[in-house]
Amino acid sequence: MSGLRVLAVDDEQPALEDVAYLLRADPRIGDVLTARDGAAALRLLDRAIADGRPIDAVFLDIRMRGLDGVVLGRLLTQFTRPPKIVFVTAYEDHAVDAFELKAEDYLLKPVRPERLAEAIRRVCGSRGEPGEGPQADTIPVELGGVTRFVASTEVRYVEAQGDYARLHTATGSHLVRIPLATLEERWASAGFLRVHRSHLVAVKHIDELHIDSGKCVVRVGETEIPVSRRHTRELRDLLVRRARRGQAQ
Repeated sequence: MSGLRVLAVDDEQPALEDVAYLLRADPRIGDVLTARDGAAALRLLDRAIADGRPIDAVFLDIRMRGLDGVVLGRLLTQFTRPPKIVFVTAYEDHAVDAFELKAEDYLLKPVRPERLAEAIRRVCGSRGEPGEGPQADTIPVELGGVTRFVASTEVRYVEAQGDYARLHTATGSHLVRIPLATLEERWASAGFLRVHRSHLVAVKHIDELHIDSGKCVVRVGETEIPVSRRHTRELRDLLVRRARRGQAQ
């Protein structure tokens, strides 16, 4: 495939020049367009579509005069062929917005070349470049003032805590401001199943299922998770189908 055609958007000229310079230095990038505000970005995107050369990815600042990056990102998701979005910002408090818009990455300024290279890799992977497998969905979490991304493949189960959700991995847990219902919908295709009003489980990490006196629980590692009656049959049938596929293979 040809190099990516990308658009960098930032209302601060020095920051825009820095990101554009780093993008042009990457061999996976073909054309780099730039815009100083959201309105100009939309005009460039429309012109690119009209010319038959649509933009593959937008590297987008968030806090801009006029049309801010989050609003612009929402507009981009309405395109027939939406470009991939990578947020580039000096602020950490929009990571949830990035997740909800299915952004490929969330970079903090000043942008380090290695982090930009990783963001480009994610864009290439989701675009289907040769040699790149499908990318796991990721969710931003805060660790000691640093934003990092936890892949859905790392998560064993999720526990609802009000409007928040706690992601449990093999090495610990992370509290994120995202409702369990949002994760249920977003991660259904990644093998997660709602087993209780307060729990979402990665089916591949279920070690055992117990049904005793009509009550069902599953064991994930050392943790036992209740399964509501309305979800018991669906989960049991799913585990049986998975076991049969394993035997067939």
